[in-house]
Amino acid sequence: MTSLKGKHNIVEIEGVRCTLVESGASVERVAFLKEILSFNRYIVKTEPEKAKDGSLLNTFVIGVTDLMFNPVIVVYQKKLFKPNGENINPAFWYQWPESDAIPYWQVIH
Repeated sequence: MTSLKGKHNIVEIEGVRCTLVESGASVERVAFLKEILSFNRYIVKTEPEKAKDGSLLNTFVIGVTDLMFNPVIVVYQKKLFKPNGENINPAFWYQWPESDAIPYWQVIH
């Protein structure tokens, strides 16, 4: 799983130029992100990653066709929403368990 960094990468997925959302994603992670991004009206493209020798890996590349999309901006500026209308925060994006009882400076990931 990649971290939210400010770098904006463009990749070609299924013959379409896309903004890279995440690489090295599992099948479950692809389903999770595809649901969130599709709900927020982004066109999501996925493709299996390939090893240097051309064989397919068990991980995927996820991208959106909006070339202006930047995961850091949309997550930290709270521009993505859950189906129930709540904003998506970094903890939800990474699928970390949310706990309000622990101060943020004590959370270790």
